[in-house]
Amino acid sequence: MARKQFDLIVFDWDGTLMDSTATIVKCIQAAAKDLGLPVPNDEAASHVIGLGLFEAMQAVMPGIDPAMYPRMVERYRFHFLSKDHDLVLFDGVREMLTELSQQAYFLAVATGKSRVGLNRALNAVGLLSLFDATRCADETFSKPHPAMLQELTRELGQDLRRTVMIGDTTHDLLMANNAGAAGIAVQYGAHPVDQLDACLPMYSASSVAELHQWLAENA
Repeated sequence: MARKQFDLIVFDWDGTLMDSTATIVKCIQAAAKDLGLPVPNDEAASHVIGLGLFEAMQAVMPGIDPAMYPRMVERYRFHFLSKDHDLVLFDGVREMLTELSQQAYFLAVATGKSRVGLNRALNAVGLLSLFDATRCADETFSKPHPAMLQELTRELGQDLRRTVMIGDTTHDLLMANNAGAAGIAVQYGAHPVDQLDACLPMYSASSVAELHQWLAENA
């Protein structure tokens, strides 16, 4: 197949490949409830998905005593670890990734998850061997800082101008913009379509099937 635009395709994890948005929202809310703090609504909790965990807690609950943030992180992890074994990939993700890998694209993950959390998830769904590199929020700067994409391209010897970042949040798309990479939005995750559109992605997919088709024809 003739190579078109990209050599490296980078995916966000939660809400892009893994159907985990609703679970993350519930775990943030449960953590706040455990500590007797004001419980953020669904919109507020979903907006911080994709950030590093500590940054997410600061963003979703900006008015609380800073000493509570580590406790929020601890309670969030407690709740998420009790549920993450039930999480599944979105329909069509495994087939899409397998096909892209067979077509010799470099594949990577850039995620707000911790390294331990991403490795658990990759092992649980059997995708570890499909990715050439991964970067997590506890290893570098949180999105939307461009560091994750800069580090992934350096590690794999790739050009940011031939790299595309695919994600369900404005954090993903702004990171792509900040790095000088292309951005593709998926509309089935954490952030509303109008917010994604405001980041000017080169394409916006309403489903994994649409994303798969676009990549097959244009990537």
